[in-house]
Amino acid sequence: MATTPVDPIERPLALTLAAAITLIVANAMPLMTLSVVGRFAETTILGGAEVMWKQGQPITATLVAFCTAVAPTTYLALMCTLLVAARRAPAPAWVGPMLRLAEHAKAWSLPEVMLLGILVALVKIADLATVEPGIGLFATGALLVLLASLSVQFDPETIWHRIAWVDPVASHHRGQGIAALPDRDLNG
Repeated sequence: MATTPVDPIERPLALTLAAAITLIVANAMPLMTLSVVGRFAETTILGGAEVMWKQGQPITATLVAFCTAVAPTTYLALMCTLLVAARRAPAPAWVGPMLRLAEHAKAWSLPEVMLLGILVALVKIADLATVEPGIGLFATGALLVLLASLSVQFDPETIWHRIAWVDPVASHHRGQGIAALPDRDLNG
């Protein structure tokens, strides 16, 4: 049986802020340093996407940049905004559509796929080069933990119940949960 988190607004807000800071570090700091025959190279997440773009892989580069930087940033910005707005009851009606947008951005936020790709690449090049993990790699791992914790702690139904709906049908169904609002469900 699912239960409502103890602190449905403040704890997810703290996790969101921590994830946003970690996302900045993960994207700004080098993922790893490679050393081969005295030559060193290091890159960031977006630096890797830039290299792919320059090597004639614009679709892959765009997807990497979107799924590892743009979508997570959008998701965390939307979550932060809606959680701050939901701190006061009633929450403004615009929080409902923002909640749906956050769920769509979350679906495109794929830092775990990027981290898995990095780990696979590390295993493959371990015999060819000396690899030292960078702060960006550790920050990406921490980001995954924070995003998973946020998913567990965040209860969208709590937000739905706090929204000051303008139309009387939504106000009438407000106490009956998200299932009672087919036009306002999280999936669009």
